[in-house]
Amino acid sequence: MNLAAIPFPDISPEIFSIEIGSLTFALRWYALAYIAGLLLGWQLCVRLIRNVEFWRDQTPPMTSLQLEQLLNWVVVGVILGGRLGFVLFYQPDYYLARPLEILKVWQGGMSFHGGFLGVSVAALVFALRNRLEILGLADLLALSAPIGLLLGRVANFINAELWGRPTTLPWGVVFPGEAAQSCAGAIGLCARHPSQIYEAALEGLVLGAVLLTLALRRKWLHSPGALTGMFLAGYGSARFLVEFVRQPDMQFVTEENPIGHALHFGTGGLTMGQILSLPMILTGVALIWWVRSDRANRKPKKHVEVG
Repeated sequence: MNLAAIPFPDISPEIFSIEIGSLTFALRWYALAYIAGLLLGWQLCVRLIRNVEFWRDQTPPMTSLQLEQLLNWVVVGVILGGRLGFVLFYQPDYYLARPLEILKVWQGGMSFHGGFLGVSVAALVFALRNRLEILGLADLLALSAPIGLLLGRVANFINAELWGRPTTLPWGVVFPGEAAQSCAGAIGLCARHPSQIYEAALEGLVLGAVLLTLALRRKWLHSPGALTGMFLAGYGSARFLVEFVRQPDMQFVTEENPIGHALHFGTGGLTMGQILSLPMILTGVALIWWVRSDRANRKPKKHVEVG
């Protein structure tokens, strides 16, 4: 037992609940995180669109009205993609045997990588239908995404879910329920890495600050696609690192595989989160290189005097 561990704060997952007859309606922190993340991200995008000097040729990728329409597409993409991603990436056998359970989103089970793919598809279809610049629109979404990631990871902590591996570090947290009892060889309650807070800091605060600095001070919005590449590489790297201290998904854990590797390399391997993050890192680095080198190698037009 870690005597210096931090006890889990007494925070209810529900902000409030209302009973109407035999029905109970509750607002949970996780739902509020989704709502607040979408609304705050939308407001950030509105401000960026209105400041035309941030954009190449002073031309934002869309109008404020088109942004409002896109918000509806993003909501659908997040929910459908996040749920289907969790089903396909993490528990396909369970949900194939119980297909009706897929519809029960309120019971939990969302995947960021699935939600990312869902939003990407929704934004791509919207851009093609409205003949918008795809990379510029992607940069706009990339700038707003860290807000939702920050709030979502904090909500994961409040829900006492997605906790980390056991630790003896002084900031280890004794999570309630199964988390406190399932440390192999531990005497008494065991402390775990608050991996949700690590991710909130890296994916939300740090990545968000980097993206805003590049956009507002380094004029990366003048190179459409560069910020999208930085988001992909930054999120993928942060998630890849945190996976080393995050509790593995239980469907991958066995006596022969206590680390929860989904892909093995001898005695080592990668978790499912790391496997899904690698393509993001590689794509992000390649996109930054392609966009920045293309701009650097583009020859300026010669000035021709007429007279």
